[in-house]
Amino acid sequence: MIRAELLKPAILAPLAAAMIACSSFKVEGGEKPIVVDLNVNVSGEVLVKLQQEIDSAIVANPDIF
Repeated sequence: MIRAELLKPAILAPLAAAMIACSSFKVEGGEKPIVVDLNVNVSGEVLVKLQQEIDSAIVANPDIF
């Protein structure tokens, strides 16, 4: 008599292999392309750098104004 615990892997392994061999996957893109909008506002950083340069120029040359 064959034990049920030993019979399960013997049946399930070929069944799983057959399912994997017969399956296929198809990956398709959408109709429209993916658009990533990278509008980054860098004006704040530019303003800070300009303000630092102005401050250092005023300290270096106090008679400018």
